[in-house]
Amino acid sequence: MDLHAALEEIEENIKTLQFPNSPKELYEPITYILSLGGKRVRPLSVLMGCYLFSQKYLKAMPAAIAVEVFHNFTLVHDDIMDNAPIRRGKPTVHEKWNKSTAVLSGDVMQSYSYRLLDNLPNEIVLPILRFLNIISIGVCEGQQLDMNFENKKEVSVNQYLKMIELKTSVLLGASLKIGAMVAQAPEDDIERLYKFGKNMGIAFQIRDDILDVFGDEKKVGKRTGGDIVSNKKTILLLYAYELANSAQKKELDYLTNHSHSIPNEEKITRMKEVYRELNVQQKAEQLIQNYYSEALQQIHAICSTCYEKETIINFFSKLIGREY
Repeated sequence: MDLHAALEEIEENIKTLQFPNSPKELYEPITYILSLGGKRVRPLSVLMGCYLFSQKYLKAMPAAIAVEVFHNFTLVHDDIMDNAPIRRGKPTVHEKWNKSTAVLSGDVMQSYSYRLLDNLPNEIVLPILRFLNIISIGVCEGQQLDMNFENKKEVSVNQYLKMIELKTSVLLGASLKIGAMVAQAPEDDIERLYKFGKNMGIAFQIRDDILDVFGDEKKVGKRTGGDIVSNKKTILLLYAYELANSAQKKELDYLTNHSHSIPNEEKITRMKEVYRELNVQQKAEQLIQNYYSEALQQIHAICSTCYEKETIINFFSKLIGREY
């Protein structure tokens, strides 16, 4: 499978999406957010999931575009809840328009994602629609947990992993599964592929937590330390509290509870020092490896050719910073 060609096909299909002209305040934000680009990981995953069982992977394109529209609907709403001003280097929808417009546009995007599934054969539309509804509920649950964590003093590593599973990884796994459903793959293989995607999705989010603190700003494409400044409960912070001695916990408490009195750069520097003392990056890297290994076990159990598996494995390995 030529991923570059598949990505070009995805972009062309997104450009040809037709939305009504009126009311323009409702539909312009949809065109805007979809035009901001991104890696298109989820629609590519749909096509790869189909390709694993059928070389005619373009038949999954309606599902791929539906998943990408659905994903962007979640981003529009996430940005509102996070008060995020920037998305992919551009103003977020609620900043460019307003929060009420962003909420409505996001709602319409979710509805359009379901409508796009109508372009699939009738016999597979209903199972995919039912499954996407389950995923939609899970994503909302994950977002709520994430918001709950902001005001919760103590969050366990397991609670955090459950949150990112729901908020981030289930949609990644679902993208692969939906592609396999389009190909009408064996049920056991579909579930293995879903588990592969979920595990890779969790590893991907942990990698993102690491990059936000220790990543190369030129490669990451944004300033590092944002999670530290916003007191976000990442895997690094949770591990730090888990491993810290009394003096280190006191420092962590001060940095997270008195952030208004500490310049951002100083806060980032001091927090990174504690992280290095406790080797939390290495612990997080090991967790990535655990999820990565579990993901590989799932996909290797699938009855498909080696080459077709290699396409998916290499793609996700690069995504989470692993060599395969």
